[in-house]
Amino acid sequence: MRLTAAVPALPCRDVVAAAKYYTTRFGFTLVHSDDEFAVLVRDDVRLHLWRAGDERWRQRGAADLAETPVRSGAESFLAGTASCRIEVDGVAAVDELYAELAAAGVLHPTDRGSAVDTSYGTRELAALDLDGNLLEFFCWRDS
Repeated sequence: MRLTAAVPALPCRDVVAAAKYYTTRFGFTLVHSDDEFAVLVRDDVRLHLWRAGDERWRQRGAADLAETPVRSGAESFLAGTASCRIEVDGVAAVDELYAELAAAGVLHPTDRGSAVDTSYGTRELAALDLDGNLLEFFCWRDS
């Protein structure tokens, strides 16, 4: 047996709007989309988006929440809490992607003006999707 891939599944409030954001700002192609779930691809990377839109928790009081915690698994407050790391093919590709995503206006607010080299051997950049989920794009500098 061998594991072959991992597919990030990111929570979002509005799947259709999030999918459009990924296609227009991140350069992904939409493979499937409905109100609850979307599949996007770019090169060898596949992402799933799922609807975190359950608002029922808002109508419950604090005492009720303490007694019976929210457990639908699709609560709206989950949107924007996820992250994933996406490997890119080489340092030049990370720098090229940095320029592309900077022009698209999706870089993380802590952006330093370029991709950064880390102490653990990567060159990387961080971006946020429409809901605030973190996407980190990286490559190993020695490869």
